[in-house]
Amino acid sequence: MTTLATLIAALVFTVTSTIALATVPSNLRGLVHTRVELAVHKVADQSHTSRLPAKLETPSHVHLLQVVSEDGKVLAASPDPHGASPVMTLQPDRRERIHVAERQLPPVRGEDGGEYLVIARPVHTPQGRVMVYGAASLAEVNRVLAWLHVLVFLGGPLMLVIVGATTRAVVGLALRPVEHIRVELAEITGQDFSRRVGIPETSDEIADLAATTNRTLDRLERSAESQRRFVADASHELRSPLSALHAQLEVANAYPDETDWQSTGAQALAAADRLTGIIDELMMLARLDAGAVVQRRVVDMCRVAQEQVRRREGSRARIFINPCKPAPVYGSPIQLDRMLTNLLDNATRHAATRIDLSVEVAGDKVVVTVADDGEGIPPQDRERIFERFTRLDDARAKDKEGSGLGLSLSREIATAHGGTLTVADHWPGAQFVAVLPLYEGEP
Repeated sequence: MTTLATLIAALVFTVTSTIALATVPSNLRGLVHTRVELAVHKVADQSHTSRLPAKLETPSHVHLLQVVSEDGKVLAASPDPHGASPVMTLQPDRRERIHVAERQLPPVRGEDGGEYLVIARPVHTPQGRVMVYGAASLAEVNRVLAWLHVLVFLGGPLMLVIVGATTRAVVGLALRPVEHIRVELAEITGQDFSRRVGIPETSDEIADLAATTNRTLDRLERSAESQRRFVADASHELRSPLSALHAQLEVANAYPDETDWQSTGAQALAAADRLTGIIDELMMLARLDAGAVVQRRVVDMCRVAQEQVRRREGSRARIFINPCKPAPVYGSPIQLDRMLTNLLDNATRHAATRIDLSVEVAGDKVVVTVADDGEGIPPQDRERIFERFTRLDDARAKDKEGSGLGLSLSREIATAHGGTLTVADHWPGAQFVAVLPLYEGEP
């Protein structure tokens, strides 16, 4: 910012200085020329019509007037001790051309001697042809030009230094809150997200930046807390089947002759299956959290639902599916099938006798509904059940082997596909409603 401001100031100053140096000297000399020329013309007009007085009145800023005959005699002059001798020696010609020159003259009318602008005009008078001279000092013009050069060649660099220093100070002062934010952010570690940056009382973009930074830190703190809770819950859920498996194998190993190895193997296989299910769900949740791109294609949710019903024939609770038409959704076949699997597994655990499954197209949405006739879910717990590793007391009593990840994973899948998963009012039992965007393109 300082460099840019200095360069702009240098460009502007260079342009203005060039224009000033090119125009001011000529303008000032032109002004002096005009004053002297008017005075000379006035005397020349008087000499045409009347006899000139011996002493000529000079206007302001004109220091000398003379009328000189052809033989060099001063016929009339302004009141000045040096008016007795001509300021220049020129012979008048018939064309009455005006002559302009700069001459060094002694002091005139209180002015210091030095450079003067002299204008001479030949005039035809009743006394013969004469030369009218006028002179004005250029000392004031030279002083102005000297100050102009000082201003340009000494004041210019000084001005650029002032502009650079001022810009640096102002920008530094404006960015000081940003430096404070940077320092405070550098001190915040991954182990402590409780600190926040100070918000300046300026109500400007930097204050907005500080507020946004604090909101980001809030989200990071919540995310870190969720991850710590998630890791703790995952460790707890994984420890239970591992402990059970370890105890079974330890007992079998200690008493090999008294062990029913077929039963022990079946129990160990069940524990391994539970571990595999938990790990699969954790991995899918991790991929969803990371926003991993999965292969997607058009999936007919009606066909997915019919396949689920076919695989679950003979289960404890009978599944009744409403007739459905093709309901295309653009997404991951594995994830969408897993979402419906988890919803039906949950309904199977809680249903008394039946489960109702429907897939409908409503406008630009595909609505998948899974309802059971069990005890239902209290309204205050309808959001809590979607938290990871959350299991209500009734669910723990009915199925001690559950992990509490199924519903959370199902909602994450629906969200990743641009949809929603909620619990709707239903009696008896509970009703889960998944709403997904309808795919309206070519299959």
